Amino acid sequence: MRHGSPERAGLDATHLRRLVDDVRALTAGEQPWAAGAVVVAGRGPVIAVEEAAGWAVRYAAWDERTGTAVELPPAERVPATVDTPFDLASLTKLFTSVAAVQQIERGTLGIDARVGAYLPDFTAAAQHGVTVRQLLTHTSGLRPELPLYDCADDTERLELLRAEEPVTAPGTYRYSDLNMLLLQHVLERITGRTLDTLIHDGITRPLGMTATDFGPCPGAAATEDQRRPWAKADRGMLRGEVYDENAWALGGVAGHAGLFSTARDLAVFCRTLLAGGSYGPARILGPDFVDLLLTPPGLGFALDQPWFMGELAGHGAAGHTGFTGTSLVLDRATDTFLILLATTVHPRRRPPDSGPRAAAATTLARAVLPGRGHERATARSPF
Repeated sequence: MRHGSPERAGLDATHLRRLVDDVRALTAGEQPWAAGAVVVAGRGPVIAVEEAAGWAVRYAAWDERTGTAVELPPAERVPATVDTPFDLASLTKLFTSVAAVQQIERGTLGIDARVGAYLPDFTAAAQHGVTVRQLLTHTSGLRPELPLYDCADDTERLELLRAEEPVTAPGTYRYSDLNMLLLQHVLERITGRTLDTLIHDGITRPLGMTATDFGPCPGAAATEDQRRPWAKADRGMLRGEVYDENAWALGGVAGHAGLFSTARDLAVFCRTLLAGGSYGPARILGPDFVDLLLTPPGLGFALDQPWFMGELAGHGAAGHTGFTGTSLVLDRATDTFLILLATTVHPRRRPPDSGPRAAAATTLARAVLPGRGHERATARSPF
């Protein structure tokens, strides 16, 4: 990928200036939407926007007595830069999904195979006939999460996962972190390798994504002053340690959360999928399997969701959000991508607000100039 002018990318410069101004405004004031943010946007192989705003570290703590954030002295704050890594939270699910489709392409994993065929010791999933496709499409019927962070040890955590039964009939959509945790166990069982190794060897290393890895990540943007009762664990101010309590309890490597990355690295990931699974000399998936990944209803990727994709939704746009304030959208119809990494949980979590994410995606959608040779029809999967 290369940096270039909006015009070279086939994007309107006025709209892109508005995108940058809006992201800067999100980090301004005493109670900003996010303490810090980085936005990268482009079309084709051109990065037309790469900007940082606000702070990677702004607060020392959350004062529960006054209900206010405790600001660090200005000299101790850390500004956000375009190279700042962020806790990706649920964007991790995209990488787990790609790792799974890689195994489907290789023939070592069947998309409609039953989980019990690979994990017979996960008796509840086996008895209910949960399939790999259902894990990838959040239609297994499993509840959103389990309190693995309250378990005494890994043995107890594993027993909870093995015994967890669907709470609704398999085939019904119900978003759940447990889907990706079970998928992680499937991938590790069939390959004999850990998930972090699969993602490194199969995705980030061949693509040159050197800033993308599971933690710890000492230079990352800070997240939450994590304490009960608002959180599920007492860990204090987090920086470079995974935010998600279950991923933390599992040692920082989990199918649903745990990765840290930069916006620039994620731009490479987007470009690879937009180009049919290849980037330069590297190939992580064949075009048919990218289509499988991104054909409705999507495998791990959310498709055409206006609540965070804005006007990019509607023609096969794909992506995901993360609870820490992260989002990624790629649109194959216009060959565009948008990454917004932010710290909306610094210094304390709050109810999610995806309005700014949707607004940013809408601004990019309106920036697309016709007739620049990037538009193409979205291919349909043969699977």
